[in-house]
Amino acid sequence: MELDFNSFDESLNDYQSVYEQLLEKTLKHLDLHFNPFISVTFVDNEFIHNINREYRHIDRPTDVISFAFLDGDENRDKIFQSDAMVVLGEIYISFDKAREQALAYGHSLDRELKFLFVHGLLHLLGYDHMTKEDEKVMFALQDQILA
Repeated sequence: MELDFNSFDESLNDYQSVYEQLLEKTLKHLDLHFNPFISVTFVDNEFIHNINREYRHIDRPTDVISFAFLDGDENRDKIFQSDAMVVLGEIYISFDKAREQALAYGHSLDRELKFLFVHGLLHLLGYDHMTKEDEKVMFALQDQILA
């Protein structure tokens, strides 16, 4: 397991080990046995706004964006049960948005940063929330992993 961690603020570097633990917990919870490589980057609202506009055609900042490298790969389920090193993709987390949302939702910044990572990770693993049913599944998994 490898997590490439990038942050604009050294005080956030402890999240590398936190995210590695959450990655391991997620794989165990989902009974997946491959060796993942993920890139995680903390960014500001301006940076994520530009990504959101360019790639999703939504002209506003968002909290987390994931770029899954295995999207559409019909062998994904087999890959997730192998011992192979798999480059899953990239997760960008807006620290600004995380701070705003933690205040708005009345919970800690730490909880919000963990939630956003797990949310992004589940997207890399093929989960989505485009339908109500998919949303129920994905949000339930997030709650179970973060519990």
